[in-house]
Amino acid sequence: MIHRYAVAALFVSCLSGCGSEPKAEPAETPPASQPSETAPADSRPLVVFLGTSLTAGQGLRDPSFAYPALVQERLDSAGLKFRVVNAGISGETSAGALRRIDWVMGQGTVAVLFLETGANDGLRGQDPDTLRANIDAILQRAQRQVPPPRLIVAGMEAPPNLGTQYTERFRGVFPAAATAHGAALVPFLLQGVAGVPELNQADGIHPTPEGHRRIAELVWATVLEALRAVERN
Repeated sequence: MIHRYAVAALFVSCLSGCGSEPKAEPAETPPASQPSETAPADSRPLVVFLGTSLTAGQGLRDPSFAYPALVQERLDSAGLKFRVVNAGISGETSAGALRRIDWVMGQGTVAVLFLETGANDGLRGQDPDTLRANIDAILQRAQRQVPPPRLIVAGMEAPPNLGTQYTERFRGVFPAAATAHGAALVPFLLQGVAGVPELNQADGIHPTPEGHRRIAELVWATVLEALRAVERN
């Protein structure tokens, strides 16, 4: 069972740590780097982690410590020819992720879309039905790719001060959306990390490098299963 005090700390910390949604429209933002004229293009299929500051690796001194980069290391060690894209943005709600999905899906052939969203929706006390609608729209857009990517949904928890009814409705969004779209589910991204002081930074919420290693271990089996399914098809 998830410690409720840890979940509350997540959202209180986000008030100062996650920030507000980006001012610029990410959908219009060009890729951070372009291949040089002489460098060969990287044509590997993509594993895209679309998420918030928890995915972006906020507070880490090097983005290679964030769990998506650690998943890339595991892919390379396993000889799997896929390229991880960390599409995490601090402070983003599910509405922001929805605005970005067209740009994200336009970066190459997406083999797996790992969706981590909702933490900032819960912080703002937004209607779980709206969160569900945004997640549905994101996954539907992804499934329009030919061939469609394998989908993974990461669950999140709402702050308990919003009441039992709200937190239960919020928690139920993620498994329901995963089932509706044939997606795999990671029930809680921060399982085993939230509320553990030595696995979190001074803000008490954003994971340390060791915390990100724990997250990478948690999600790895689900990502690997999705990629094995891609290779079989």
